[in-house]
Amino acid sequence: MSRAPPSPAKLLLKVSGMLVLTGLAAAAGAPWLLVAGLAASTLGDAFLAGRPERWLIPGMAAFFTAHVFYVVLFWTSGQVSGDALNYAARAVLVLAGAGYLAWLSPSLGAMRWPVFAYGAVILMMGAAAIALPPGFGLVLIGALMFIASDAILANELFRRPAGEPARFWPSITLWNLYFFGQAAILLGFLTK
Repeated sequence: MSRAPPSPAKLLLKVSGMLVLTGLAAAAGAPWLLVAGLAASTLGDAFLAGRPERWLIPGMAAFFTAHVFYVVLFWTSGQVSGDALNYAARAVLVLAGAGYLAWLSPSLGAMRWPVFAYGAVILMMGAAAIALPPGFGLVLIGALMFIASDAILANELFRRPAGEPARFWPSITLWNLYFFGQAAILLGFLTK
């Protein structure tokens, strides 16, 4: 349905997976910050099921909020790893993300500052996941999958030629990275 126009069926399909993850998290007694992050992501999906010209900013705000919940959750989930390799991995992530945002910048127009703010918070989320203590490997993989899905989405939103319909493989790839990334974050916390 990635090429279908907004409709109640598309909205229901888009939010159904995240509703399941949010419900599982709540039922399993996951940390409230995780439940809140999943719920905010579900809201973001609902906004993004609508027309981008109207709902992109509210959708980004919902996902921004989800990442804030994840940053706080990750930074408060045990002793932060402080070895040189961990700092280097965080630096590589942030530098790569900044480079990607610089590459996107010419095509962002009026969305430049919202995208930069969103990019900053998702990179903080990734850095916080890298800093998690050993045993949170699934959470780290999930966070990196989430970042990759948003990188693909940004390319589709801002670099795809105007008027060109959504492309099948990027849409499928970003959705799978996003959903299974969120599932990995949830599973990573539930198995701790």
